[in-house]
Amino acid sequence: MSPSWTARFIAAPAHPTGQGPAPAPYLRREFTVGPGLRSATLHVTALGLVEAHLNGSRVGDEVLCPGWTSYRHRLVVSSHDVTGLLVEGANALGAILGEGWAVGRLTWEEGRRGLWADRPAGFLRLDLDYGDRAETVGSDADWRAGTGAVLADGIYDGETYDARCHPDGWSEPGFDDAGWSPVEVVEHDLDILIAPQAPPIRRIEQLAPVKILTTPAGRTVVDFGQNLSGWVRLTVQGEPGATITLRHAETLIDGEIDFRTNRTALATNRYTLRGDADPETWEPRFTFHGFRYVEVDGWPGQLDADALRAVVVHSDLRRTGWFETSNELVNQLHRNVVWSMRGNFVGVPTDCPQRDERLGWTGDLNAFAPTAAFLYDVHDLLGSWLADLAAEQREKGYVPLVVPDALSMPITTPTALWGDAAVSLPWALYQEYGDLEILARQYASMTAFIDSVEDMLDERGLWNSGFQFGDWLDPDAPPTNPAGGKTDAYLVACAYLCRTTSELAQAADALGRTEDAARYSTLHQRVRAAFRDEWVTPAGLVANDTVTAYALAICFDILRPDQQQRAGRRLADLVTKAKYRISTGFAGTPLVAHALSRTGHLDTAYRLLLQTECPSFLYPVTQGATTIWERWDAITPDGSLHDTGMTSLNHYALGAIADWLHRVVGGLTPAEPGYRRIRIIPQPGGGLTHATVTHDTPHGRAGVAWRHDPGRRMTVDVTIPSGTTADVVLPRHPDDLTVHVGPGHHHWEYDIPTPARPIYTLDTPLKVLFHDPATWAALRAAFLQHLPQLSDADSDTEPSLPNLRALLEHFPEQAPAIERDLLAVLATPADTT
Repeated sequence: MSPSWTARFIAAPAHPTGQGPAPAPYLRREFTVGPGLRSATLHVTALGLVEAHLNGSRVGDEVLCPGWTSYRHRLVVSSHDVTGLLVEGANALGAILGEGWAVGRLTWEEGRRGLWADRPAGFLRLDLDYGDRAETVGSDADWRAGTGAVLADGIYDGETYDARCHPDGWSEPGFDDAGWSPVEVVEHDLDILIAPQAPPIRRIEQLAPVKILTTPAGRTVVDFGQNLSGWVRLTVQGEPGATITLRHAETLIDGEIDFRTNRTALATNRYTLRGDADPETWEPRFTFHGFRYVEVDGWPGQLDADALRAVVVHSDLRRTGWFETSNELVNQLHRNVVWSMRGNFVGVPTDCPQRDERLGWTGDLNAFAPTAAFLYDVHDLLGSWLADLAAEQREKGYVPLVVPDALSMPITTPTALWGDAAVSLPWALYQEYGDLEILARQYASMTAFIDSVEDMLDERGLWNSGFQFGDWLDPDAPPTNPAGGKTDAYLVACAYLCRTTSELAQAADALGRTEDAARYSTLHQRVRAAFRDEWVTPAGLVANDTVTAYALAICFDILRPDQQQRAGRRLADLVTKAKYRISTGFAGTPLVAHALSRTGHLDTAYRLLLQTECPSFLYPVTQGATTIWERWDAITPDGSLHDTGMTSLNHYALGAIADWLHRVVGGLTPAEPGYRRIRIIPQPGGGLTHATVTHDTPHGRAGVAWRHDPGRRMTVDVTIPSGTTADVVLPRHPDDLTVHVGPGHHHWEYDIPTPARPIYTLDTPLKVLFHDPATWAALRAAFLQHLPQLSDADSDTEPSLPNLRALLEHFPEQAPAIERDLLAVLATPADTT
């Protein structure tokens, strides 16, 4: 932006302390427009939030402007063409200011507010172009400050609005502002003002109520059917001074609205009616909430569903990815991932939109980044966020846990998965968009992070000191210690360092920095060898025998090729022993299905995906979830809330499973950065009969659709955008066919060969039968037909007996009848499609 701003930040006189919440400042100034105006542009920003008005009209359609950036380093200025709002002669420019992130309270830490400013301050500059001259109207000491209907506002606590206090005509010429005060000029560095990089926050859509409830306690609760971020717009008619209170929550527990997932965030809006004869319509402007349910109190008369609308609010991102299968539970899971992303991309990528947090946690985004880049165009938004990360990193000397940094936590050493977002996020964006400039801009930040970790390594190359989150929110971790999972935190750190050193070496090579590429490649080989030496047996078993440990070792290419398959078998065994329930947290969940399918255990990956018992990917879906939960058992099977104070019902990180849905079930993945070459290799399974994946790549739309019918006929349709090519590996093709294709639509149909099942007998090892899920299920059913008293026996643990013949020896009386039925099962080919 221009360094010659000819405008200043201005604020209302400081609000006396101890007098309760400060009303929102209203700022105004009148000016004259001469004849011959050609164009006019209004530039506006604030320390806090700002809504600009010109001649009685609101300017632009942005909300929560200017969003949230690292205010000490970068403050976004929005620009609007306002030529059509001006008239020759007298005009008036105004602004309403809110506390927002810069001024209001932030985080759960008591008294933590005013981190970037002690009060809201606005900055406005109106450029008037007459062709032969230019004039500027800027915010300065000549403006006036007053108050209006916004009596209190806060991101966490909500907004209080008294329509009786609205100053009619306040942003129009001729308004009597004699009772208003002179503004105060606020000194602030204007060099940090920047043009927008990310798309603004906007109202995206409206949802009507699906139900109006009267709870057992007599409360009126409106259900909008979807957990979302935004607010409620109301239209009401009633007596002057009547006050409506709206309290927002994510869930009902035992039929009552439950506010505990908000923690200390009040999430409450209040509207006091002006009482005109006409209906009044209102919505807040300086707050937002994460909610599905709203408790309504004080509504005059009968509440009608048409009177309320949930306004969905988030950064105005362009959708780029879609996915659908024949399994409706999986489809709902994917929809939940999309809605969680929408609810948490409000200016910055946050952890959750409802409670006293809503921070840009680096680890959450790092786990979810490939999924985010597939579903929406995040090039500019995450590019802006990375600029904030780099700025904070330069100032502090480390990557903060949240960006912008609003925490007082004394963790200044590098952290795996969280801090290394400095490396992995630029690399993920480069893979998606093929834009080398992303790597170039972030390269200093990437190298600074890896260099800081290198300084902490021991003599063998192990990262075994400093704080680590480990496999955060492993379901087996103590409820009050989410970092205390099964997988050693330093194993997680060393594994992620293997990934990030490889990514940095490749980034350096892509940028033509050959010396750096060689240096970081050497470092990568060192830490990779150290990991194997510390944690991996020569055969490929990992000493820390957990699903996450194996998933990291496999997906980060830490193992030698001869170790990979043994590790995959052990991973499949662990997943099976867990009865296909989730046993991973933030570190392992994005990778476990990939690790299974990469090592030939596709069926196990599908069984993990399709499990519905808690904890699992689909358990929340069966409980009516419409977003991804923070905890696998946020609502327990008995219907109670997992009340630890950390139980968000809208937390996208664990939705990273969608990346596997896109790449493996759908089969669409880039073969080189930016999808110049595409790899298409769908892998059907899990009883799915069809799947479709569509993605708008930088070159245009790519798509894959596969379907197989009961007659064992496979159909595959592929769309390749202009300027690209693809290698298509046709699933279950009788000739294992791979086809190289160019742009356009391509179609294949073929019969799936009937797989030749191994010949099983009573002497076949039980371990072999156990790993044939269809056969094992049929054998168990036949066995229980004769011995139903054994129905509670654990069927998901690998048996220790050698074979079926040995098993029959334990039941001599029933053995002949059981043997007959077992032999019938063994003689029947299974349909593995």
